[in-house]
Amino acid sequence: MTASRTLRLGTRGSALALWQARHVAELIGRQPGAPPVELVQIRTEGDVRTDVPLWAVGGRAFFTKEIDRALLAGEVDIAVHSLKDLSTVLEEGIALAAALTREDPRDALVSRDGLLLSELPRGARVGTSSLRRRAFLARSRPDVQQLELRGNVPTRIERLRKGDYEAIILAAAGLRRLGLEGSVSEHLSTDAFPPAVSQGVIGICARASDAEALRWLRSLDDREARLASTAERALLRRLEGGCQVPLGALGMVAGPSLRLQAAVCALDGSQMLAGQAEASATLENATTLGQSLADELLSKGAAELIAHERDSRTAVEAP
Repeated sequence: MTASRTLRLGTRGSALALWQARHVAELIGRQPGAPPVELVQIRTEGDVRTDVPLWAVGGRAFFTKEIDRALLAGEVDIAVHSLKDLSTVLEEGIALAAALTREDPRDALVSRDGLLLSELPRGARVGTSSLRRRAFLARSRPDVQQLELRGNVPTRIERLRKGDYEAIILAAAGLRRLGLEGSVSEHLSTDAFPPAVSQGVIGICARASDAEALRWLRSLDDREARLASTAERALLRRLEGGCQVPLGALGMVAGPSLRLQAAVCALDGSQMLAGQAEASATLENATTLGQSLADELLSKGAAELIAHERDSRTAVEAP
């Protein structure tokens, strides 16, 4: 590939995904001599199967695999993902070329009347599509009624305004990127609601053999986002989790140190296993840190807790 060749950027077609793709295209375009970038919209299984709760979907890469297949097939040159959606084990031949500067990793409560989570009335209807959010919500407010919530960010907010819910929980990063941060009633603490692994980080992938594409992407890699997400993803990989596991984690770089906190929670909120660890802020240490904290959680019973939750859901889904 020469510098004059257009880079084809694969993305989902949601408002948030397109914002992320245009942001990446802009960052590439700021570099001297950068090639033009063309956006290629690709529908994923997650875009098609909107009638199915995310927790009921088997497998992983629900929002990413079609884009990555197009990348491997040479139909696009770059794949842009919300890194939290990307499997911790990449397809052979794909490289995570850049992790962009992290946006606010917290979850946000958006309520119809501007109420905080603690102020919602008993029995309030709260919408979320995430098992992780459901579990930590059950621990914080076991009295509320949890309802499924699918669709893109604007659709979810519109359903709230129509009265389908008293409140919904979304990623603060998506709201901010779409200019909707004014709708946030409360940013939920990372202690009570540990965020999804890599939440707030945009991940950019390319073919591992495509030196020219990688050239334009590697300069976009943010050190702190890379270190934190590497630790979080290593932890998730060791626990063999995915978006269907009630697990939250957050890595933070503070000077020369990388701190990682994580928690696994029963869906009914009755049990939570948490831990934290710290190491020097290097990529090698980030991976080791995630693995060691996962081992600590496993020693506390995380495997049994996760297996119990999976078995419970399998029983519910069985005909």
